[in-house]
Amino acid sequence: MPRQKKESQPFSIRMDKAVYERLNEYCEESGLSKTVAIERAISLYIDDYDGKKKIIAGKVGR
Repeated sequence: MPRQKKESQPFSIRMDKAVYERLNEYCEESGLSKTVAIERAISLYIDDYDGKKKIIAGKVGR
């Protein structure tokens, strides 16, 4: 049975060459596509940001 396609939104960026090379090497070593690697990295970054926001809000709310 074919995999169900997820809803997606294409977008384009310009990336520093050194960062791109690191991404490319990571994807080759891990077997992940660039799309999956970038989606996971962005999700982790935003989750971390949201967590820090909650901590700060808790300290301000005291």
